[in-house]
Amino acid sequence: MLHLVVVWPETLSNIHSYYTPLSYLLTCVSTGYFVQDAGDIILTGHARGSWEFLLHHALVIWCFLYALYTQLYVAGVVIALFVEVNSVTLHLRLMLKLSGAQSSSMYHINKFANLFTYIFFRLSTQFYITWYFVNNYSSLDHVGYFLVTIMMMNIMIFIYFYRLLRADFFSQSKSYVGQNGMHNNNFKKLLSE
Repeated sequence: MLHLVVVWPETLSNIHSYYTPLSYLLTCVSTGYFVQDAGDIILTGHARGSWEFLLHHALVIWCFLYALYTQLYVAGVVIALFVEVNSVTLHLRLMLKLSGAQSSSMYHINKFANLFTYIFFRLSTQFYITWYFVNNYSSLDHVGYFLVTIMMMNIMIFIYFYRLLRADFFSQSKSYVGQNGMHNNNFKKLLSE
């Protein structure tokens, strides 16, 4: 992703119509990932407990499919995928929690790395795309659909950010080890299914 933006900086300035064969391929592969992950959530019976992720995936899939079909907003997909950099620290956070390492120095370091990547990659990327759509609203095709989608995702991302801050920086007790708002008893229930 970074390679695409550095080598082709027009990716940042022309979200609407700029793309390269490599960025189109990235969009294809990423669409496949989101379809597979949504299917996995549904087929493994975790749809009810993961409805937020399914909603997110549905919003992403429809935007990515539109980009693939029309060859418009492919650069926007590339930029949007920068949010996934934060997924590395989020997944590391989950693995450390699952192993009971919340008091380790690794968890402490990761919680600040996670905060940094959340702000720098997730929030900043969403802010930039939202700004671009609002700023160029009158000249973009079907931007109203994308703006509604991005605003829904913005709300979700701010809710997740609040949960992350609450869990890692403002937790009230040691008994709370929630991941995305889940409490111990829900997590144990999930593991036993």
